[in-house]
Amino acid sequence: MNERAKKRLLDALEACNSIASFARGKSAADYQRDEMLRSAVERKIEIIGEALTQASEIEPEIQDRVADLRRIVAMRNRIIHGYDTVDEEIVWDVITTKLSPLREQIAALLESES
Repeated sequence: MNERAKKRLLDALEACNSIASFARGKSAADYQRDEMLRSAVERKIEIIGEALTQASEIEPEIQDRVADLRRIVAMRNRIIHGYDTVDEEIVWDVITTKLSPLREQIAALLESES
């Protein structure tokens, strides 16, 4: 794997790990009440989306190896361009149901290229 693509995947993995850390021990209500937590999570989602976009441009097969890559990028775009329409319930669902599988996929990609 190209070193630039690998770096982008590491960036995405680090952002996933940060979100997991930020949300640990929190509830959906905590998330909705805490502007700083929401801002931090949204920033890391932006990084994940951008890093995966760049990695897949460098190594197109990444698109096939990361489930929902297009949806992840679409969420990044929604947060950046439609910041006033971000649904906190959807973001919380992503944190609680989609983040762990994404972390596993990215880690497996990186391991397979080591």
